Amino acid sequence: MSEGAVLHLKGRVLVGPDDVRDELWVVGGRVTFDRPVMARDAITVTGWALPGLVDAHCHVGLDAHGPVDDATSEKQALTDRDAGALLIRDAGSPSDTRWIDDREDLPRIIRAGRHIARTKRYTRNYAHEIEPEDLVAYVAREARGGDGWVKLVGDWIDRSTGDLGACWPQGAVEAAIAEAHRLGARVTAHCFAEESLAPLVEAGIDCIEHATGLTEDTIPLFAERGVAIVPTLVNIATFPKLAAGGEGKFPRWADHMRRLHARRYDTVRAAYDAGVPVFAGTDAGGALAHGLVADEVAELTKAGLSAVAALSATTWGARDWLGRPGLTEGAPADLVVYGSDPREDVRVLAAPRRVVLRGQVVG
Repeated sequence: MSEGAVLHLKGRVLVGPDDVRDELWVVGGRVTFDRPVMARDAITVTGWALPGLVDAHCHVGLDAHGPVDDATSEKQALTDRDAGALLIRDAGSPSDTRWIDDREDLPRIIRAGRHIARTKRYTRNYAHEIEPEDLVAYVAREARGGDGWVKLVGDWIDRSTGDLGACWPQGAVEAAIAEAHRLGARVTAHCFAEESLAPLVEAGIDCIEHATGLTEDTIPLFAERGVAIVPTLVNIATFPKLAAGGEGKFPRWADHMRRLHARRYDTVRAAYDAGVPVFAGTDAGGALAHGLVADEVAELTKAGLSAVAALSATTWGARDWLGRPGLTEGAPADLVVYGSDPREDVRVLAAPRRVVLRGQVVG
């Protein structure tokens, strides 16, 4: 499709969960619902259209061992794109992927900078590993260099106890989050365990990744403060394997991880039912492959979200949360076309018929 070509999408355009149109046009790379004068020469695509999917927890430029080269980052981004993920919130990467912004054929990325972790309390080669007295300075650094987000590691295995434990004292976290907010950035944190959650929310955090430790005591606090969660259920599915690998050295941790896994669906459903914002993220780029956004949406439905709610977690709601447009008049034409109604069966997300990025058919 040439740069100046007009695209005509016919079928059902899911502008919102209750806003369904019969067609849209792409002119100059942007969405319009008004028939253009050059309509007769348009390229026609048919099907059910959604805004480009959002993977709200992904890692481009990272693999199980740490930073990767540009060629590997490109493959990761292309894999996500071909799966329909056209907007990625990169929840921590040690690689400089700014060059991706200059590529018209690669997804748009909202970066949280590099993870900020306590010394020797995270995966090697991933994070800035620091002590609490340096937290504010490092948060400020990542806030200035990122795209409006900063990523903390809120808890990790504590070798002194043999179990998950919170990483930061309350005062340090409060000061760091306040500094991020002063600089216009939101803060999120990796959290598996229970004990780290309330202090982070009370310190003003904006989002929690994974959030497996939510309980009936902390869910109301999240709902009251409007703190979002990105459950990454395709990642939580790996907990039993992780536990089996580590139980010889850390049996308490292994048992804890199994319990968090066993109640994962109940945890997400209880949070959603209480009004906690829930968004779809895969955690791809560490130990997980890229291109799993459809699997994560399906997992959200297994947790009890309706098909429409799970779709919103990766489309309308997720884009609004991240401050990016959907299929609105004049918006960049980032959309995915399917052969049937994804509101009837979200599994159709695994088989995009067409992927349109910046107005160009790329898949």
